[in-house]
Amino acid sequence: MTLDQSEIRIGLLGAIAVAALATLPLFSQGYYLSLGVNLMLYAALCTAWTLFSGPTHYISLATAAFFGLGTYTVGLWVDHVPFFALVLGGGVVAAVLAGLVGLATLRLSGVYFVIFTLGLAELVRQLVSWTQTKVSTRMGLYVFTDFTEMHIYWMLLALTVAVFVAGWLIGRSRLGFAMKIIGNDETVARHVGIDTARAKIILFMISGAFIGIAGAISAPRYAYIEPPSAFNPMISFLVVIMALLGGTKRLWGPLVGVIPFTILFDQVSAQFPNHTPIVMGLAFLAIVYLLPDGVTGRLEQLRARMKRSEKPVGEEKVA
Repeated sequence: MTLDQSEIRIGLLGAIAVAALATLPLFSQGYYLSLGVNLMLYAALCTAWTLFSGPTHYISLATAAFFGLGTYTVGLWVDHVPFFALVLGGGVVAAVLAGLVGLATLRLSGVYFVIFTLGLAELVRQLVSWTQTKVSTRMGLYVFTDFTEMHIYWMLLALTVAVFVAGWLIGRSRLGFAMKIIGNDETVARHVGIDTARAKIILFMISGAFIGIAGAISAPRYAYIEPPSAFNPMISFLVVIMALLGGTKRLWGPLVGVIPFTILFDQVSAQFPNHTPIVMGLAFLAIVYLLPDGVTGRLEQLRARMKRSEKPVGEEKVA
């Protein structure tokens, strides 16, 4: 596998950026570290979400289901199994659920898929709540570990890097090539012999696994896990809003939405805790109507328009 000059340059810049970000806990152990953990969490979640929803254009609201399964995997077994084994286990459990959901739903499209994935998170939450009340007669789980926010930040940073590397590898693989064709026209993809259902299920499972791992890493931060917080539908909506704000045509696009929206949402949640749903609703409407392709998509459109406007000038100079 050979790398061109642009990939090497981007890789070096990325490595420098990761090294700089890794130093944050050395300078702050208070508010800015907590904000950094939130930024890293949503960077990982939005990028993992874009792995699937970016090329397929399917809007998945199953993020809360995968995330909650990851947190509960840690909560159930943290006293008996090594933490890092549970992190991988959370990814496996989420991937299995994604595979089952994919088999049942990825032949659906549009609003039907959106509604099903939204209902999935609520279904899983109700099942976990019912099981806990029947088996253990309690609703939550304690998660006591030696990990601090500093460790969680570093683990989420490493996960975000892993998602980017996986996305880069997928983009250079036959699966990535197939997904590009499926995203452009799924009917054409089927006619040229691509097993569209299989490709979408595999990518959905990879995306779900990374989201489940993010949930498992975040479990020690909550200390006490309950179904309403672990399977909070707010997580699914925030991921969609941030990813669409940044743009999903590039794997790094959601980062453009994660940074400003996480900071804004953190401020609104602190000062106006009862108005966060209003902010989310207004943000979603603004993105849909004003930035349907996200910030990165709008920048690419402006750049293409500038190139077209400059072309006649160049031709006149030649003449």
